[in-house]
Amino acid sequence: MDNSPAIHDAAARFASMSSRNVGSRDAGVRGFVGAVLLLNAAALQDRPLVALGVGFIALVFIGTALFRMCPLYTLFGIKSC
Repeated sequence: MDNSPAIHDAAARFASMSSRNVGSRDAGVRGFVGAVLLLNAAALQDRPLVALGVGFIALVFIGTALFRMCPLYTLFGIKSC
């Protein structure tokens, strides 16, 4: 096994990027907001582009709640857990 510093640095960088930074309360709020937005997207059938945008935002909220990882939190160094 190769223990070169470059491999170790890359592994450490990946571990820091994939670590959880969303707490359980934060994930619950994100999941609830995502579900409400998803229902609103389904109700906006007369405006398909708005529905698509709201649906995408809802999926981002639900995804960050499920995976407990927010890229913006990583960028700004925030951890709510």
